[in-house]
Amino acid sequence: MMDQMDDLARIDPAIYAVIERERQRQLDKLEMIASENFVSNAVLQAQGSILTHKYAEGYPGRRFYGGCEYVDTAETLALSRVKELFGAAYANVQPHSGTQANMAVYFSVLKYGDTILGMDLAHGGHLSHGASVNFSGRLFKAVTYGVYRQTEEVNFDAVREAALKHRPKMIIAGASAYPRTLDFSRFADIAREVEAYLMVDIAHISGLIAVGLHPSPVPVADFITSTTHKTLRGPRGGLILAQAKYGKALDSQIFPGIQGGPLMHIIAAKAVSFQEALAPSFKRYQAQIVANARTLAQEFLQHGYRLVAGGTDTHLILVDVSAMGLTGRQAEEALDRAGITVNKNSIPFDQRPPTITSGIRVGTPALTTRGMKEKEMVIIADFMHQALTAPSDTDLLAKLQAQVKDFCSHYPLFAEEWSAA
Repeated sequence: MMDQMDDLARIDPAIYAVIERERQRQLDKLEMIASENFVSNAVLQAQGSILTHKYAEGYPGRRFYGGCEYVDTAETLALSRVKELFGAAYANVQPHSGTQANMAVYFSVLKYGDTILGMDLAHGGHLSHGASVNFSGRLFKAVTYGVYRQTEEVNFDAVREAALKHRPKMIIAGASAYPRTLDFSRFADIAREVEAYLMVDIAHISGLIAVGLHPSPVPVADFITSTTHKTLRGPRGGLILAQAKYGKALDSQIFPGIQGGPLMHIIAAKAVSFQEALAPSFKRYQAQIVANARTLAQEFLQHGYRLVAGGTDTHLILVDVSAMGLTGRQAEEALDRAGITVNKNSIPFDQRPPTITSGIRVGTPALTTRGMKEKEMVIIADFMHQALTAPSDTDLLAKLQAQVKDFCSHYPLFAEEWSAA
């Protein structure tokens, strides 16, 4: 895309320089933040297209502006493709983010002050599942469940106990930092027992679900929300899936409820990513993500690290670095100086605050997009172990950064196998 940016370089060289530096960072460093990925050139081209000019408040065939016949087609394609991808009866692709998708779901069936039951942020949940600093915790009465201390997997005894005690109007399943398979049927059973709605946020695992590598919540949940930019490998944005009977209420909550005109260039890019996800190569890609995560987890264990829940079933790993004498912040900073990007992350029952943490969250989607496989995970684990065992050794970290840069040069961002899928 950089060869198409001559006008930007001329008109705003400062922003051009920012983009160029970020491009170089992505090329030269190992991107291991579990919620990040790289999109194809086709997605970038749709996102940067002239569809950005078009105002299209409303829905296909029901717009408040003229001249929407072509963007209507783009949104209709996005809707039909995402429904095919997940086997859903209803979809909305207009949410600007996963959090706004969650907001629309809440507002469609809940009233101010209603009780919601979601996963504790400190145990791997998400801000928009009831955190006190988020709108979800400010507008609704939020109660939480967590994980067993022994296994660090979802404590369904606590889920049911909280549901029976508080009688929530909605139960929320899903997480932003949970490495094991989620049993949506058990959540659904509890929701039915207390006559609550079940919303499942699949933002992190939507790509795995789309190809059958993780159980789908579609048969058992009332509402499903997701982002489009993590394992789904699309542009930054959100989506909603649901039972058909909720469609009218959900549509009205997105527009005119909480959003104005949809971002038609983003919706077109979502449509492209859904088309890519329907290709056979996408299942191979998702399987490689999981294989890479498991290999990386095994390497960490062999190096002596403790992993939350003992390992992973998905695309992410939570590494407890406290036993190595580090905080999550120290680990993140040392790895960054070595050319490896992760994020510090709280672990269950963490004694440190979220700004410090005892853990790091590590993911494989972006590495896999670049074509890396199991043998590369062994090398990467060694890079990380060297950095984490000598976090103050400036010379070593600089040497590792040079090695990582050379390593990355063999794996282009736009591998032919997936950009043409």
